[in-house]
Amino acid sequence: MDSSNDEALDIIITNVVATFRTRCHLNLRTIALEGINVIYKPDMGKVLMKLRKPKITASIWSSGKIICTGATSEDDAKVGARRLARTLQKLGFKVRFSAFKVVNVLAVCSMPFAIRLIDFTKKNRPIARRAISKAHFKDSAVKLELVVFIHYR
Repeated sequence: MDSSNDEALDIIITNVVATFRTRCHLNLRTIALEGINVIYKPDMGKVLMKLRKPKITASIWSSGKIICTGATSEDDAKVGARRLARTLQKLGFKVRFSAFKVVNVLAVCSMPFAIRLIDFTKKNRPIARRAISKAHFKDSAVKLELVVFIHYR
């Protein structure tokens, strides 16, 4: 292909997952009763809290570990995590924002050519695997040819 005809790929970041610690114990019941935009999941031992700007959803555990998902950039993830920590401080917890880390970035792009996923997976077996298991689909009759993604590391 001629370099003058090359087009840049339009890569869109759709989700950034980040974690941080509060370095204090969190009472989930207090967060559920006094917080806003909160869903208490006692069977899972966590609280879900949603922020509108930046648009993130946080999973909060009583140990002080928090996982933030839904941001569209690393900066938004950090701003959202700090805003969440400040919200918990306003609820009366002695939160200290520490150990912030981006753990996953999901991006999508449209390729200018077709990719044969089955052949690609077979040729790159150590680093590419089909991202499918029975846990993903309740119907065991799912055909592998219909799965349109692979996990590539």
